[in-house]
Amino acid sequence: MRSRLKLRQLRLIVEIDRHGSILGAARALGVSQPAATKFIKDIELDLGVELFERTNRGAFATPHGAALVRHGQLVLAQLEQAAQEIDDLSQGRGGKIAVGTLLTASARLLPRALARLAAERPGVRVSIKGGTNDLLMPLLERGELDFVVGRLPEYRYRRGLTQERLIDDRLAVVARTGHPLAEGGAPTLETLGAYPFVLQPHETTARRQIERRFADAGLDPPHATVETVSFLTMRAILSSTDMLAILPSEVTRRDVELGVLVEIRCEPLFAGAMPVGVSYRTGGILSPAAMALLAALRIEAEGGR
Repeated sequence: MRSRLKLRQLRLIVEIDRHGSILGAARALGVSQPAATKFIKDIELDLGVELFERTNRGAFATPHGAALVRHGQLVLAQLEQAAQEIDDLSQGRGGKIAVGTLLTASARLLPRALARLAAERPGVRVSIKGGTNDLLMPLLERGELDFVVGRLPEYRYRRGLTQERLIDDRLAVVARTGHPLAEGGAPTLETLGAYPFVLQPHETTARRQIERRFADAGLDPPHATVETVSFLTMRAILSSTDMLAILPSEVTRRDVELGVLVEIRCEPLFAGAMPVGVSYRTGGILSPAAMALLAALRIEAEGGR
C-alpha cells in the first residue's frame, strides 16, 4: 500500500485540500478532472478509507484525508527544500531560509542575527514573513517556514513543535514623549483604561493577556481604537496622539532611548517574564543555512542578556 502511493498522487491530495475541489486541483496540476477523480478513487481503494467527502459545494477532507494532507504537505515541503539546497550548491549559492517573525523579535533579535548571518554567509537568501502565531504556526507545521522567531506560543501550538527559549522580555505601557501620563505618580489600570489604545489583534497572545489582566482587576478591557501588528504603524500613531500601547520592551527600547517614546511607569501589569525564542518542527530537518541562522540567533540572544 505504502509503496504504491506516488508523488503525483500526494500532490493531487494536497491540491484538492488547497482548492476545495477536484476540478481546481486538476487545473492546478494540468490534468483532466476525470483523471484526477480516478487517481483519488484508486488511492482510496488502496488505503481502504475515504479521503474526501464530495458534495455540491466541493471536496472536503475526511479525518483520514486530513492526516494524509498534513503529512503530504511536509513531504512535499521537504522535497522542495532538498531540491533548493542541491540547486544552491550546484550554482555556488549559500542556500535559502524561510523565517516567520512575531513583533517581539522583529525589532532587535532577528535583525541582529540576520546581520551576523550576512557577514558570515553572504550568499544565503532569507525570506521573512511577519504575522501572528495564528498565521505563522500553521505555515511552520506545513513545512512552509523553517522556524518562527518571537514570543513562544501558548500550549495549543506546541504539539509537534520544539520551542527553544532565547531571551526573556516584558510588556510595557508606552506613549509619546510629553504624554499627560508621563509625569507624576504611577497611574492605575483604571486610569490607563480611560485612554484609547493601539493594540495587537485579538488573536495574539499579548492581547489576550492584556484583556485578562484588566478583567482580573474588575475592569473592562482597554478600548482599542486601532488594531495592528505593525510597529511602524503603532509608532506613527503614538507619536501624534495621546493613545497608549502595551508592547514588548525589546521592541520599544531604542525609541525610548532616543526620546521618541516614553514608558509609562504604572502598577505592575504582569507577573513573570515573557519568553522569546524560536519554534521549529520536532524531528524536522533544517538546512545548513537555517542552522547557521539559528546559531546566529543563539549568539545574539546570549550577548543581549
